[in-house]
Amino acid sequence: MPTAINVRPVREADLNEWFRLRKLLWDENDDADHRTEMMDILSHPESQLVLVADSGQAGLVGFLEASIRPFVEDCHTDHVGYLEGWFVEPEHRHGGVGRELVGHAENWARQKGCTEMASDAEVGNEASLNAHTRLGYEVTSRLVHLRKELSD
Repeated sequence: MPTAINVRPVREADLNEWFRLRKLLWDENDDADHRTEMMDILSHPESQLVLVADSGQAGLVGFLEASIRPFVEDCHTDHVGYLEGWFVEPEHRHGGVGRELVGHAENWARQKGCTEMASDAEVGNEASLNAHTRLGYEVTSRLVHLRKELSD
């Protein structure tokens, strides 16, 4: 029988596990950037949310970060719930953990007065795109960011 997963707000005791999971999702960020972002998120509870998926003694198996944004491309309102990032460990995927994390975040956004929820996925991240569409999110546009180093 699968272990019951409890989705709940992050606690101070979860910081190391949240950090570990964040590094799995955003592996290009360095540790100092992760810690700075985490402290910033925690210092703005009126507009930021962190949820964790707690499996009990086995620890955290997922997390979700959400925010309230004043502007989101292709949205119609100026107060939009936004899925900043969510991650579920591979062995716990396809069992409803991600769906439950997102559902809690959507409820939080509704309670904050939002009528829209938005998110993003990198071009080529088909797993993320498929997870979003299974939860009812629609692709509104695709964007590729470009950069050029300017030399003297």
